[in-house]
Amino acid sequence: MPSAGMGRLPPILGRQFGRMRTRSSLGAKLVAIMTAVGLVATIAITLLLAGIITPSFTKLEGKAIAGHVGRARTALSDYAAGVESAVRDYGDWNASYAYMADPRAGSERASPLPRTMTDLGINGMAYVSPASRVVIARWHDPVRGAQGGVERARLTAMIARTDLAAVLGRRSSGRFYARIGDRVAAIGVARVRRSDGSGIPRGYVLMARVITPQQLATLLPAGARIVTAAQGDAVAVTAGASKLTLVVPLIGADGHAVAGARFTIPRDVSLLGRRVLLLAVAGSTLLLLLVLVVLRRMIERLVLRPLHRVESHMQRVRVSGSLALLEEDERRDEIGSLGRSFNAMLRQLKDLREQIEAQSFDLGRSESAVAVMHNVRNALNPISTILSQGIAQSAAIDRATIDRAIAELAQGDVPESRRRKLAAFVAAAVEAESADRDAMRREMVVGREAMADVLEIIGQQQRAAHERPALEVCDVSDIIARNATIARYALGTSIAFSFPAGPSPVMASRVILSQVIGNLFGNAVESIVARGTGSGSIVATISQAQGRVTVAIRDDGEGFSAEAGALLFQRGFSTRAHKSGGLGLHWCANSMAAMHGALRLESDGPGLGAVATLTLDAADTAVAKAA
Repeated sequence: MPSAGMGRLPPILGRQFGRMRTRSSLGAKLVAIMTAVGLVATIAITLLLAGIITPSFTKLEGKAIAGHVGRARTALSDYAAGVESAVRDYGDWNASYAYMADPRAGSERASPLPRTMTDLGINGMAYVSPASRVVIARWHDPVRGAQGGVERARLTAMIARTDLAAVLGRRSSGRFYARIGDRVAAIGVARVRRSDGSGIPRGYVLMARVITPQQLATLLPAGARIVTAAQGDAVAVTAGASKLTLVVPLIGADGHAVAGARFTIPRDVSLLGRRVLLLAVAGSTLLLLLVLVVLRRMIERLVLRPLHRVESHMQRVRVSGSLALLEEDERRDEIGSLGRSFNAMLRQLKDLREQIEAQSFDLGRSESAVAVMHNVRNALNPISTILSQGIAQSAAIDRATIDRAIAELAQGDVPESRRRKLAAFVAAAVEAESADRDAMRREMVVGREAMADVLEIIGQQQRAAHERPALEVCDVSDIIARNATIARYALGTSIAFSFPAGPSPVMASRVILSQVIGNLFGNAVESIVARGTGSGSIVATISQAQGRVTVAIRDDGEGFSAEAGALLFQRGFSTRAHKSGGLGLHWCANSMAAMHGALRLESDGPGLGAVATLTLDAADTAVAKAA
């Protein structure tokens, strides 16, 4: 592998540095994007608030209008009900009944005097025969204090064009509004019967009460007036800028409006809605602007400045060729991860440079190939297991069943309950397929890591045969975690792993130490499988004393006897009767000795598990920090 280009970063990293120099343009793009987002958000918020607030206040205004109309109708109905109540007393009266039997023989005491009409609050009164002929009619104007002949004639004309029998129907009394000349009056009409309600009705008695502006002011809001122009039978609403004009129809004897009561009300609800909308839009816009300003400053502080620091360091590395690490600020976000990944890349480049410049020791001429193949076999076992599991794994749900469910869903005559069940089944099938795909992806990642170990092992074999390995600062915790992830898939056995999470720097060759730990994990897994329980556990502990780091790997496998323990490190020895080669412990012990370390195996006896103890030099604190 050539080493001439190791003084400079690879071309692909140089292109990355070139793109990183556009930090100022990135900031400008972020400002433009945030400005555009702010404008779009402002418009969206305005439309949203207008779509929520305006209809709500429109509904409130509609309810207020309905309330005013309801109160106006109730007041006008009560006004007419008073006339109906008064005329009912004269209708169910023996004197009226006798008078209608013979108007000429009877006295006129059955018809009230002007003073009585004033006390009753009525302006006109009439007795009408069953043939709709007016027997007697009177009109009294309290203002002038005299009878009005013209108004009496108008009252008589109104009675003549009104079908009183249709007005009453099967009732004994009724009420309606009518126009008498240019004025509007509430009319009450009742059948003439005896006081006890018996007897065949002998006609009708009718009373009229004119609505004056003073009376209308007590019934409706101030400023109300009667309009006699043609109005519809429905309530008319005219909206102005700040007021609403309402016209409530006065229903006549034929069921149609004869006039209308017009009054105005302020549009307080609508005006309040507009003010609330303006206030909400202004407040949300100001809040959005404040958020955008703060967001821009935070992006500048948390993203752009750290990226500029990384870019400056990368430029220094490119110019000087010195693979100095970036000073980390202990951030736990994406920027901190970028710095740590960058330092990891620099460490890898530094390792590659040192490994190319200085030849490491050869793993042995005759036994090196066997040892390497043994390590390769251990690393390939998880890949074989993953592939075997992937081939043997059947689909979560039969494809034909899914196809039948989809075909049935496509039919138009499927019942709704059946359709829901089929849709739930297809959704569950898709979710199960997605879960299987994710699980397979995770297993392939582990297989890729195992293959990376194989490639590293093969690459290590190509180095010089007899030189000692170049020692470097390695994190033995990270190496244990990586090999534990790979070993978890070995031989398809359920194995629980436990190991410390904190960093533990030691002086060793990272690749060789990874092979040794991988061999030990492979041996532990084989021991657990040989015990036959179907599951087991491997516990790794790390301790440090007097400049030495001790790694203990304990398993609950089949263990070994004291006699077998004395032969474990001999070349070619194996406790497995079906194997022709060794466990690789001979190579592991030699490799540990080459790294100024030691390997020791212990067991309390068959069936009691075993402990593999690795001893290495601890990395000096200053050296570890520099590395």
